[in-house]
Amino acid sequence: MHPSAEMPVLLEVQMKKVLILQANAQMAMQLYERVQSTSLDMKLDALKELANSSRDITFAQEFINLDGITLLVQMVESGTDFGEMLSFTLTAFVELMDHGIISWDTFSVAFIKKIASFVCKSSMDSAVLQRSLAILESMVLNSQDLYQKVAQEITIGQLLPHLQGTDQDIQTYTIAVINALFLKAPEEKRQVHTHIHKHTLHVFLIMPVLPINDEMAHQLYMLQVLTFNLLEDRMMTKMDPQDQAQRDIIFELRRIAFDVECESNNSGSIEKRKSMYTRDYKKLGFINHVNPAVDFTQIPPGMLALDNMLYFARHHQDSYIRIVLENSSREDKHECPFGRSSIELTKMLCEILKVGELPSENCHDFHPMFFTHDRSFGEFFCICIQLLNKTWKEMRATSEDFNKVMQVVREQITRALTVKPNSLDQFKSRLQNLSYTEILKIRQSERMNQEDFQSRPILELREKIQPEIMELIKQQRLNRLCEGTCFRKISSRRRQDKFWYCRLSPNHKVLHYGDLEENPAQCSFLLSAVPVADIKAVVTGKDCPHMKEKGALKQNKEVLELAFSILYESDEYLNFIAPDKHEYCMWTDGLNALLGKEMTSEFTRSDLDTLLNMEMKLRLLDLENIQIPEAPPPIPKEPSNYDFVYDCN
Repeated sequence: MHPSAEMPVLLEVQMKKVLILQANAQMAMQLYERVQSTSLDMKLDALKELANSSRDITFAQEFINLDGITLLVQMVESGTDFGEMLSFTLTAFVELMDHGIISWDTFSVAFIKKIASFVCKSSMDSAVLQRSLAILESMVLNSQDLYQKVAQEITIGQLLPHLQGTDQDIQTYTIAVINALFLKAPEEKRQVHTHIHKHTLHVFLIMPVLPINDEMAHQLYMLQVLTFNLLEDRMMTKMDPQDQAQRDIIFELRRIAFDVECESNNSGSIEKRKSMYTRDYKKLGFINHVNPAVDFTQIPPGMLALDNMLYFARHHQDSYIRIVLENSSREDKHECPFGRSSIELTKMLCEILKVGELPSENCHDFHPMFFTHDRSFGEFFCICIQLLNKTWKEMRATSEDFNKVMQVVREQITRALTVKPNSLDQFKSRLQNLSYTEILKIRQSERMNQEDFQSRPILELREKIQPEIMELIKQQRLNRLCEGTCFRKISSRRRQDKFWYCRLSPNHKVLHYGDLEENPAQCSFLLSAVPVADIKAVVTGKDCPHMKEKGALKQNKEVLELAFSILYESDEYLNFIAPDKHEYCMWTDGLNALLGKEMTSEFTRSDLDTLLNMEMKLRLLDLENIQIPEAPPPIPKEPSNYDFVYDCN
């Protein structure tokens, strides 16, 4: 395009930009005035429009230039607005701040106190509560100074009620605020508070920057608010083989499994006790039979795996004992090692749930079932370890198949989690429908629906193979006709207590038939015959002569669906009523094949689909995980000479 021709286009674009800016500036001015209206209806409409328009950065810039943010803050601090009006005010504020035009550090303590008061109220409009939680999260994440101020205004006790409700959005926003507070807390202020009780060990992760007491800490733990922070801490804690308290947990696992008491130091020789311990630790499935504590020095999963094993042994004792004894009684290569499985499963669960990873705004996974139990992760592990043992048996796995079993179990768990079960019981019932057999079916279905199987090379291969498969089906049908079939004989009196027999000759040229008394083996000599060359057509259903005869239509529908006839020379015919649907399809397909016609029965379609899919899988077996190109590779140029060809002379 000539430079002179480009000028009008550029001017037009610039004029459009100017008009848009002017329109946004005019709209911003109008809304700025309308949100201050004394008419409640006009003010509400203006706030609704402002909340929608604030998503546009051009409009946001114009409204902020009018000191619109200050106006919204004053409206919130005044406390005169509530309900829907307050909700749209906060929505507009959030949308405007999301553009990052002005800093979060500019807001006063009074504004923070007001937003925090909305969160702390027991009964608050859900939309207002959502926006207030979102504002607090942004304040904490975007300003270290505001983090300190927010941490002074809200407590864990005030956030807990929002997690006890059923609104998933509120729960998600609340967790986001807690995560933000935890992430911005100085490293030296993150402490692990440990409570040791008589029968169990509780570990709570506390943030001292938030006002919190032991009772709140227990509530926090029970509600799993900071469970993943706790899990991360345990996951990254190595076991100290010299720590007697930790070693006692392993002794406890042995005691529960084999119902043995800890022997005193004087009972038996040291070598005898070591041998006994080694034997039991092997049955428990530990990798290191002599000192199982070494198995828990790998991080992840560290001590978290041992915590899960102890929880399973204590709270699901019957299942724990059954799994350990069941596997210890199998051959060594067929046993599912409980210790090793628990360690690897714990590591896998942490990967699936992203334990130890920083919160991400792009992740929208929310699992409400973790809020339905006071020890939800422990129960989650218990369900999954029993699933692992069940899948191991279904796969008839050996020790060499350990990684394959873990891959199947991962797929079962992730597929069950995708439906977002509301409770652990729903998760468990979902897993029951995802057996190893079902996983194989799903994999096969997904593989057949992959783009590779719909690509042109694959479709061309299917078209090439299909005639071979159809020929195979044709031969099977003709062989079935050669074997022969016994048919019911309908006499003029409609008596159906007699039978006749028909079969195709081995050379496929003649149909032999004759009356049958009792046993088909007696039909050594069939006196009647119909040459295949004389057959004109094969008709079925109502088109059959014996179905058109007077009174024949009174036959039930099943008989009608099994009827077919052969029409041959000078309008003669041979009538059939097949004993079942399978024989009907075999004979109609076989007769059509003899006449050179297409086999159209549902059995042919089913057989073709099955055999074609099997053949495709066999031929593509060596191309697993290989990208199949859409177009064939180019043919190389001919060589300049053929001197490389071997001369046989």
